[in-house]
Amino acid sequence: MSDPTRDQIPGAPAPQPPSVEEPGTPHDPLPPKPDHGAPELRTATGEALEGEEGTARGQQGRWLTTATGVKLRDTDHSLKAGPRGPTLLQDHHLREKITHFDHERIPERVVHARGAAAHGYFEGYGTAGEICLAGVFEEGRRTPTFVRFSTVLGSRGSADTVRDTRGFATKFYTDEGTWDLVGNNMPVFFIQDGIKFPDIIHAGKPHPDREIPQAQSAHDTFWDFVSLHTEAQHHTIWNMSDRGIPRSYRMMEGFGVHTFRVVNAEGATSLVKFHWKPKLGVHSLTWEEAQMLGGLDPDFHRRDLADAIEAGAFPEWELGVQVFPDTDDQTFHGIDLLDPTKLVPEEIAPVQPIGKMVLDRNPTNYFAETEQVAFHTGHLVPGIDVTDDPLLQARNFSYLDTQLSRLGGPNFNQLPINRPHAPVNDMLRDGMHQHAVHPGVAPYRPNSLDGGCPFSLENQGEDLSDEQKRAFVDAAASIEASRKVRANPASYDDHFSQARLFWLSLSPVEKEHVVRAYTFELGKCYEQAIKERQLVALASIDADLCEQVATGLGLPAPDPSVAVADVEGSPALSQLGGTWPVDGRIIGLVVDTTTSAAQVQPVREAVLAAGMVPFVVGPRGGEIDGVPVQRTFATGRSVELDAVLLIAAPVPAPDALGARDEKAAGEAAVDPRVRLLVEECFRHSKAVGATSAGQAVLESAGVAADAPGVVVADDPEAAWEQLAELLPAHRVWDRFPAALA
Repeated sequence: MSDPTRDQIPGAPAPQPPSVEEPGTPHDPLPPKPDHGAPELRTATGEALEGEEGTARGQQGRWLTTATGVKLRDTDHSLKAGPRGPTLLQDHHLREKITHFDHERIPERVVHARGAAAHGYFEGYGTAGEICLAGVFEEGRRTPTFVRFSTVLGSRGSADTVRDTRGFATKFYTDEGTWDLVGNNMPVFFIQDGIKFPDIIHAGKPHPDREIPQAQSAHDTFWDFVSLHTEAQHHTIWNMSDRGIPRSYRMMEGFGVHTFRVVNAEGATSLVKFHWKPKLGVHSLTWEEAQMLGGLDPDFHRRDLADAIEAGAFPEWELGVQVFPDTDDQTFHGIDLLDPTKLVPEEIAPVQPIGKMVLDRNPTNYFAETEQVAFHTGHLVPGIDVTDDPLLQARNFSYLDTQLSRLGGPNFNQLPINRPHAPVNDMLRDGMHQHAVHPGVAPYRPNSLDGGCPFSLENQGEDLSDEQKRAFVDAAASIEASRKVRANPASYDDHFSQARLFWLSLSPVEKEHVVRAYTFELGKCYEQAIKERQLVALASIDADLCEQVATGLGLPAPDPSVAVADVEGSPALSQLGGTWPVDGRIIGLVVDTTTSAAQVQPVREAVLAAGMVPFVVGPRGGEIDGVPVQRTFATGRSVELDAVLLIAAPVPAPDALGARDEKAAGEAAVDPRVRLLVEECFRHSKAVGATSAGQAVLESAGVAADAPGVVVADDPEAAWEQLAELLPAHRVWDRFPAALA
């Protein structure tokens, strides 16, 4: 039998089914859905509310009121001079309602505007104690977290599945203060110095005259910049790889990008890079899937995240660190650790696990939580400090500065989603949106009028407890004595060897995808000079890569501008070659009107029991023999599914009319939309299964029953057992042999 807690297909918009008639019996607001979470109840200065448990709620009471709590009888009609008006200026409720509506948007983020988020917790393993005194890493300690995933270039209304870097920002609500680990799904960045950040973003954003193209880098200004500013080539090849179009936020790695300095209890320092490793493995969409989803479901990634959490398939990552000696030159194996365009291969610096994070609750309100959350690379806790990385230094300025514009003033940390879970006594006063009512008369130090409070931990003697001594202390790192210059060190000059390292690390099929991405993006550029210039950069990475892209552009392959580096690949950088858990995968079960519950229900329950989600795909909505249909042939599409099982070979449904659904055009024995679904799944290297009854669909789609990743069995349960064995590998990549070795 299936687990009753997982038997509900995720996606219901309300905590209980609505009635057909408009509800008329007054009652208090409905409770949130079981998968919803919200910020913990805390005061504006971080203190837990005594005697209170739970999370912040926005509305209360059963009656409609004004913002000041005055009950209202009517919100459907403005106050008029007679039924035909005009509207009277004295209508204070109209003015309040319209004024609030006119001001309910805030400036979107300049970058990372398009985001989705979830609540969860981080649990330390206790393995970081030798290098870091931060309490968040102590064994068994659970710390609340809030994670926001995002794209970089697009506006809030852009699509999820564009080719772009993804943000992976985590807020740890520790009892020692808030720690924000603000990273990406790629370990390197386009630039080495933060002063270039406006340049790369201006280049990547839509052209300023036409505001197109939206949320993509396939245009002249981006490639003009990166082909001239060649330190961007390493990040660019990551973007052109499958990493630029992730399958799911749940299947992304996360990286802190920069090198950080950590301090242990004895005051010894080390340098580290932070890595998030997803439990489900690192997987991506195919390029065609990404393009289809941009039109069919531009919210695909945020829907996938929310539905997985609602279904109980909680996303999970392990946090690890690469650890390096804190030497004067801050290098490791010849790699400058302060250069954010460089990575350190895991083969020479293994990632050491120090804890895990589980996301188990969806936000209750997108604006209050996902949109208003404010991250800052300077939000650090005792034991974690910054380095002299010039990009990180600029971020420490920029993140704080941007909140003043977006969130209306300096008190953004008092918003419920940003409130710390540690007591705050900061002597900061007033300002817009001040939530706290501060007592005392002396917000300065030293003072005697407030009894000397707040006190500093410095020079307090030896009577303090160990916990009291855990104040943030800037690590006493030495600074090279030098003249002030606007320059980079010589170690930053190599712009191509690590891009080549990444290329050599990829499997043949991943290399094919990189070639296709460069060819597509450069093919969208208007200026021939930009294409030729970027080909020179590709020649400096790899001759085969350059030649393949040049062929697609109809241009000759140029010579490299620098000697091609002699480096070895890092197998850890490839996404392929392993098997992973299948939690939350979507399995399409294709039926027709004659399919019985006895054929479908055992498979449906087996899918649920395996931690996956079954989507019954049928010719019409409602139920077929008591089994609910999640998608019809008209509303379903292959890109929603991770695999498909054909339980039947449906004949054309009544709505299979070209005038009603273009996908249904043409006469066929099998519904054309089912045939298309199978053709797309096969083309996208997904596992395909069929019963004897459903095998006719394979024949209609031209799919051989013995093709790689295709299984056929007499009954649905036997077909499912064979199909399930293919899913841990995610896709059947050997279905289409790659040309590049």
